[in-house]
Amino acid sequence: MSFLKTLFKESGVKNVVTLFHAPSTASSVRALTIIKQHNANAVATATEDQASDHSTQPKTGQHEYDLEVREEAPTSDQLKSILGYIGAENAGKIVSGAMGVTDALKKVQQDGKAFQRPIVVDWNSGKAVIGDNESEILKLLKEATQEK
Repeated sequence: MSFLKTLFKESGVKNVVTLFHAPSTASSVRALTIIKQHNANAVATATEDQASDHSTQPKTGQHEYDLEVREEAPTSDQLKSILGYIGAENAGKIVSGAMGVTDALKKVQQDGKAFQRPIVVDWNSGKAVIGDNESEILKLLKEATQEK
């Protein structure tokens, strides 16, 4: 797997971080704000570093991921992956009333609103953060920007 990650990194394919977002929910708006501030800080840091040093700049400090903000529920495959990242025992934390993977899939298929937002997912590293915990989101984003 690390060979494939290296291969994709070398070919310029970026990691995708997805925020499953509900604009009407305060915690989801907060999660989006945290991510946007992280992105703005990363760009400002990279720009300042480049302005003060005229040598060839490495890509560290720049975005190593693309942000995808989705308001709809995840696909069945995405939901299976997310549950794999956080553990099936936590299905009820991301799908209202779910008692495991099969139940979570069924509930989301019946009603996408059963899927709780916000959830930030780093597909490349196989990690997800439920809610708007700033330190956990920043940790996930930091890991997403590091070379694997």
